[in-house]
Amino acid sequence: MSIKFDGWDREDYRLSQSEIDAAVDSLSPQERKDIEFAQAQVKNFAQIQRASMTDVEVETMPGVVLGHKNLPVNAAGCYVPGGKYPLLASAHMSVITAKVAGVPRVITCAPPFQGKPARAIVAAQALAGADAIYALGGIQAIGAMAIGTQTIDPVDILVGPGNAFVAEAKRQLFGRVGIDLFAGPTETLIIADEIGCDPEMAATDILGQVEHGPDSPGVLLTNSEAFARATMKEIERLLEILPTADHARKAWETFGEVIVAESYEEMVRIADDIASEHVQVMTRDPDYFLKNITNYGALFLGNRTNVSFGDKVIGTNHTLPTKKSARYTGGLWVGKFLKTCTYQRVTSDDASALIGQYPRAPFRWPRRALCRSGRAQRADEGMSEGGMRLAQAPGFRLDGRRALVTGAGRGIGLAAAAALAQAGAHVTLAARTGAENEAGPGADR
Repeated sequence: MSIKFDGWDREDYRLSQSEIDAAVDSLSPQERKDIEFAQAQVKNFAQIQRASMTDVEVETMPGVVLGHKNLPVNAAGCYVPGGKYPLLASAHMSVITAKVAGVPRVITCAPPFQGKPARAIVAAQALAGADAIYALGGIQAIGAMAIGTQTIDPVDILVGPGNAFVAEAKRQLFGRVGIDLFAGPTETLIIADEIGCDPEMAATDILGQVEHGPDSPGVLLTNSEAFARATMKEIERLLEILPTADHARKAWETFGEVIVAESYEEMVRIADDIASEHVQVMTRDPDYFLKNITNYGALFLGNRTNVSFGDKVIGTNHTLPTKKSARYTGGLWVGKFLKTCTYQRVTSDDASALIGQYPRAPFRWPRRALCRSGRAQRADEGMSEGGMRLAQAPGFRLDGRRALVTGAGRGIGLAAAAALAQAGAHVTLAARTGAENEAGPGADR
């Protein structure tokens, strides 16, 4: 597939250390300085986010300890797009974030550019700390990282943006591996009024995002019809001189919108319904929208805060939810590489007995009615089955009730059936074989 789609073939798609060193050495002093500055901002904010996530351990009642740990996945695969243009910022956003989260193995894939590895992307991947770098793009890269090959061990999570084919590959592989989110075309929503913005700025910032592709939506939301009409005129003027006008015009004419609302309150409701990837607020009171909007990928507040800052260098992550998925998820961040896993510990016999007696609702039996031998503290009587003690708890009766127990041919299933029968229930067993059914205690068949 790499030969078919990228015209790229080699015995091993993993770049050697000498190839990586050559890419880094090819950077001019200014290029390296720019990459290092951007990566420092991304790393700093990722570290702040990681510090906000603390492990927890607390004694919730005497003898009962509950906790959770934030554990990094063991391996992450980071896709960096670059078939048309080398988008090296995606290397900062994915590799650095995974490393700050504590992922021990981070591999990256990026397509070749003009018949060879994209030197700037390779350099950014290396400077970000990638453990292995592959010159491989498209769905073949996604499949290799998720499923594995003879030379690539599979990862636990896939992250990073890409074209529609990359997005679909990630969608189909979700479940086999984790993914960051389902990413679609770039989206932008400009929320502006006549006090916080001028029409030329609004038009420039809309076109600065819709030029990403012919299917990129750009929306202006304002409370002034005059401002809306002036901005539309500016957009038409700029489309006559913009070098990327072909893509931008198609996107604007097909997916562009201008919405005039009555009030800030209505603007918030509309913005939450749109749930845009990028929301740029240039109004008299940007903080009103910070306090009230709930659905967005990233918020850019004030006319000094351009969306491209977040795309490239300011420090927040540019891998963001699209297609209304901001209703239920944020963008890529250290938390995407972490699993919050709970644990519990009971430290006294009294606590074990107390917890074990719940619940007492009909059709259930207490935890202490079926437990390891010697752990039922107030059991009247019992029988042993496979190292288990089957105990009838005081007051636990199911006289006349019917119960179906599946997997009751052996082990805990058989023990559960016995406990129910002891409590007076009519038990029907669903075992693997007829012989196992015959072995079940107290069963109605």
